[in-house]
Amino acid sequence: MVAPLDDKTRSIVKACVPALEAHGLDITKEMYQRLLADPEIRDLFNMSHQKDGEQPKALALAVLAYARNIDTLGALGGMVERITQKHVGLNILPEHYPHVGKALLGAIEHVLGDAATPDIMEAWGKAYWFLANVLIGREKQIYDEHEAAPGGWMGWRSFRVRSVKQESSLIRSFELVPTDGRPVMKHLPGQYLSFMLDIPGHGPQRRNYSISSAPSSDYYRISVRREEGGIVSSWFHDVAREGAGLQVSAPAGDFVYDPATEQKTVFISAGVGLTPFMSAVEALSPDEKKTVRFIHGTHAAETEAFSADIQNLAGAGLLHADIFFSSGVPAGVLDKSGVRYHAGRVAKDWIAAQVGPNTVYRICGPHSFMEDMVDALKAAGVPVADIRYEFFGSADDAALLAAA
Repeated sequence: MVAPLDDKTRSIVKACVPALEAHGLDITKEMYQRLLADPEIRDLFNMSHQKDGEQPKALALAVLAYARNIDTLGALGGMVERITQKHVGLNILPEHYPHVGKALLGAIEHVLGDAATPDIMEAWGKAYWFLANVLIGREKQIYDEHEAAPGGWMGWRSFRVRSVKQESSLIRSFELVPTDGRPVMKHLPGQYLSFMLDIPGHGPQRRNYSISSAPSSDYYRISVRREEGGIVSSWFHDVAREGAGLQVSAPAGDFVYDPATEQKTVFISAGVGLTPFMSAVEALSPDEKKTVRFIHGTHAAETEAFSADIQNLAGAGLLHADIFFSSGVPAGVLDKSGVRYHAGRVAKDWIAAQVGPNTVYRICGPHSFMEDMVDALKAAGVPVADIRYEFFGSADDAALLAAA
């Protein structure tokens, strides 16, 4: 049990909220500049999120949320769980925390200048280590659970690509099996795998990809969208073939679909956002007697991934699907048993008209898409607790974080 923060520390941290609102992003940018100067620490991060500014922005929002809720830290339970799951996927260990603390406190002192009084620096030192110890404790629990699980492991494990399948013009699937031939830990639908790759000309790279297959003790499947200029996605599409080796950490993530607690579920996705939902719908069983809807938006027929899989699941009565083509429904594409096709994007008013009672809505896709869907569902009266979504990359959208 981590000892609670004292009243003086909490009071000083709260008083820093205006400064964080004004200078939080400057602080986190400076922090990462200091932190990433160490190559050993730099290799722990997804550097694409540094180049596009996502990671500093996400951390600035997290630090601000921490300061605002320093008296009611229970409100941050979801954020803490999301962070610890990411850390476990990337194999962050207790010995990494002093480096982060030194960089963060140094950045606060540098950006705030004379305003960073000894009392403020002492308070933020205590606040940092309080949160760090909370994270370290939860991460140890997850690591221990992974090691104890059948087929589980801690650290990086060697896998190879067993097969490759083109799902659409942009998305390709890769089935992965461990090179030691032993079973793998069954993931929970909605979780992801983290990868440590060394790509020639680009050096070490770390990425997360949602598992798109039903839980299995034999293999995992990920489905990767080719991103323009994407170092890792280009490697998967252009280089990774059957037999290619990868270093993989155990399944992680808190965006977990539990059919036992969700009698009615609506999956709402756009683009590659359908991948975590494929893990859930492929695991559906006729015995569950559940109501599941699958709503997905894509550009055109050639960009629609898993179309045959969705049609088969709908034809078997396991789900009802609505597929939207923003470029218009192609000629010859007709509604089938359990599948309806629509022209245009998934609109807010259309989503609002679909709302029903006692239903959980799960959303994944581009940030603007998720924000629209969250707004539409809230406006239609859906309780916030029944709206759940997954961030691909860093949670750097203030509106989405506020909506949660």
